[in-house]
Amino acid sequence: MRTNPRILIIDDDPAQRRILEEVTRRFGCDPLSADSGHAGLEVLTGPKGKDIELIVLDLIMPELDGLEVLERLAGLGSQLPVIVQTAQGSIETVIKAMRAGADDFVVKPVNPERLKISIQNMLKVNALTEEVRRLKHKVGGTMTFDDLIASSPAMANVLRLGRRGAQSNIPILIEGESGVGKEMIARAIQGESERAGRPFVAVNCGAIPENLVESTLFGHEKGSFTGATSKHIGKFQEANSGTLFLDEVAELPLDMQVKLLRAIQEGEIDPVGSRKPVKIDIRLISATNRNMIEMVKAGDFREDLYYRLNVFPVMVPPLRERLEDIANLVEHFIVRFASEEGRRVNGISPHALEMLKAYRWPGNVRQLENTVFRAIVLCEDDMLGVNDFPQIAALVDGYEVSVPPAPQEPQPSAPIAGQAAMIGAEPVQVQSAGEAVSDGVAYGISAVSEGGHIRKLDEVEADMIRLALHRYRGQMSEVARKLGIGRSTLYRKMRDLGLEAKM
Repeated sequence: MRTNPRILIIDDDPAQRRILEEVTRRFGCDPLSADSGHAGLEVLTGPKGKDIELIVLDLIMPELDGLEVLERLAGLGSQLPVIVQTAQGSIETVIKAMRAGADDFVVKPVNPERLKISIQNMLKVNALTEEVRRLKHKVGGTMTFDDLIASSPAMANVLRLGRRGAQSNIPILIEGESGVGKEMIARAIQGESERAGRPFVAVNCGAIPENLVESTLFGHEKGSFTGATSKHIGKFQEANSGTLFLDEVAELPLDMQVKLLRAIQEGEIDPVGSRKPVKIDIRLISATNRNMIEMVKAGDFREDLYYRLNVFPVMVPPLRERLEDIANLVEHFIVRFASEEGRRVNGISPHALEMLKAYRWPGNVRQLENTVFRAIVLCEDDMLGVNDFPQIAALVDGYEVSVPPAPQEPQPSAPIAGQAAMIGAEPVQVQSAGEAVSDGVAYGISAVSEGGHIRKLDEVEADMIRLALHRYRGQMSEVARKLGIGRSTLYRKMRDLGLEAKM
């Protein structure tokens, strides 16, 4: 379950409402109740309605029943998932509810586990729908500040300045550490400006080889230099009528800074090899993680260009100063990566979330994104826990990753003269003690039972996997490599053998 999703329970039966409130609260939800269809619609159309993520709706109610509520919701254009509950589990009742807009149904008396699964599925679908909508806005150049995950007080000034800057064509310089999301701010500025839906061209100035900067930005004519076998349209022309985003603009060489200054001042560029300048109409947004004032003082950046770019500065705070956004960002990444990887991960435990909030995040949002991606791959449960963030747990005081319990020492087996148990590549002679010992950790595994009979293969295999998990401290890639099997095979064997220990 995601972090405290708010759901609306619409039911005229007070006892049933209390049961649903308690059950959903136990799932990690934040329930809000309404005692009639009219009261439920009032909540949805009121100030609390924007926080509702899911509706649990009773079908049989006086005055305005569940089917009529569904019709009203459709008229309002609501996209909220709805789970209907009814004492009549007939196919006809279900079909009517689904046709009216319900997404799932449960039969009274409600089975808590069935309801939990339904809520999880509906919230996941709702989150995926939101992600698809956000992605469409990004691709279409219509992303706005409402699409950003930035509700912390530290981001309030960024949103305010961004919205103000979007209303004009003023050059904007976005400053902030690497990974804070400067490009997303730039996209939101375009999406709320008159250039929404037009080209958005992002250029990382620090990633362009120095000898290709001019051609990349301004383009070149065919035959203008060795290797120029065709005409090339530069980034300025690609962004014509739209927005050009120059990321890490402080990395531009000094000679290119001169040409960039002219392009901004004159509104035209000179492609390499061209005989005449080309007019351009762009909105320029720049970004940097450097202290450009110090660069100007040191002579590494032109002062006149700096003041041309820094007409409207926007400073984006690092993630460690906007901890309130971490929960929503983690939820966003979980939905995205769980979908991409086909994993059944529904959320993060409160303990693990508190650990993430206690970390400093030097790599900011980009580091958090990659960390959640890795955790999704590691996770063997439906919730991310502390064990899925071993690198972070090692750096935050008070948190540690647990490892599987050490394998139980096998009982001494009856010695059989000359018999050797083949474990791995080397035979380990079965002694009366039952196993060989190295560095205090048992590494021999008995191949025979107390009665002198050969042990079942799955029992020996289970002991071998336990031993490897203990010896390599739960590092699944290393365990799989040492056992000579793939990670997926290892996970399958652990499930089959009942070894789903938390790492």
